[in-house]
Amino acid sequence: MKASYSKYILNFKEPSGTSRGVLRQKETWFLKLNKNKQWGIGECGLLKGLSCDDLPDYEDKLKWVCEHIHLGKAALHEEMRAFPSIQMGIETAFLSLISEDPFKLFPSKFTESEDTLPINGLIWMGDQSFMMDQLEQKLASGFRCIKMKVGAIDFKKELAVLKSIRQRFSKNEITLRVDANGAFTPKEALSRLKDLAVFEIHSIEQPIKPGQWEDMAFLCKNTPLPIALDEELIGIFDSDQKKRLLDSINPQFIVLKPSFIGGFKGSQEWINLAKKQNIGWWITSALESNVGLNAISQWTYTLNTNGPQGLGTGSLFTNNLDSPLEVKNGFIVYNNTKIWSRIK
Repeated sequence: MKASYSKYILNFKEPSGTSRGVLRQKETWFLKLNKNKQWGIGECGLLKGLSCDDLPDYEDKLKWVCEHIHLGKAALHEEMRAFPSIQMGIETAFLSLISEDPFKLFPSKFTESEDTLPINGLIWMGDQSFMMDQLEQKLASGFRCIKMKVGAIDFKKELAVLKSIRQRFSKNEITLRVDANGAFTPKEALSRLKDLAVFEIHSIEQPIKPGQWEDMAFLCKNTPLPIALDEELIGIFDSDQKKRLLDSINPQFIVLKPSFIGGFKGSQEWINLAKKQNIGWWITSALESNVGLNAISQWTYTLNTNGPQGLGTGSLFTNNLDSPLEVKNGFIVYNNTKIWSRIK
């Protein structure tokens, strides 16, 4: 077996704002395997400034994996414990290698174009008119679950956008999720959650920065709307520590990004722990190219999930790889009449 890797820079169609700044490009890496006449590909979806494996020796680790590919999936996955995005690339590349179709890792009704997955429509931060424009586009496209980034512009303006949605649509017509990306301080967080709760919000992701377990536990106990942990899960590899986090904070939901938390294996471990504590969860992509998004979408379908997932990021880039993935009427669809771009 031979292995190689390559870097790919994804360009955003529009600068995409979060509470941590504006994104214009996204660096990602492909891990490619060849054995006899078979080949496989996996994406190592690194996100600068957020992934816990955004480290100076990242490329050296990819090189090491390629040089030691003979060790096999399980051993390499364990060796890359501190590099969850590389774990994800390893898992998907090996699955791709043994699949009849290298892009159909989890054959199902989804990959046969017989079923779909509901997803949320994502509204990025910006000025009020920009956010309203995005909202109108999402509603016109058939989305019935909207996720809005909050915490970067004036909070009153963000509330105004939410108010405008609720004046037009009830919670039975449009589900609203918000994502603060840790933008609120512990002192102001509860007050802001109360302001948001007026608009019958489904949930808020990561209201305060991760690592403040005591403050987050207080919020989850006293919140007027459900809280979902997101960044809080990043960088926690040990199963006992995962359990301690959920025991200590007891959130209403967790949000799972496989590229950030150890691929499918690491994500499944979180799911198993969450189920034991009756904690809800959903799956979200992390700005991967269509290679990673394809793998995550197929795996998610096998979980028999309830509610919209966060898998609608494939259309954000000008130079994403052409793929069978489409977004239609608030659902992600695998359209078998479309083919993949050739990956160099």
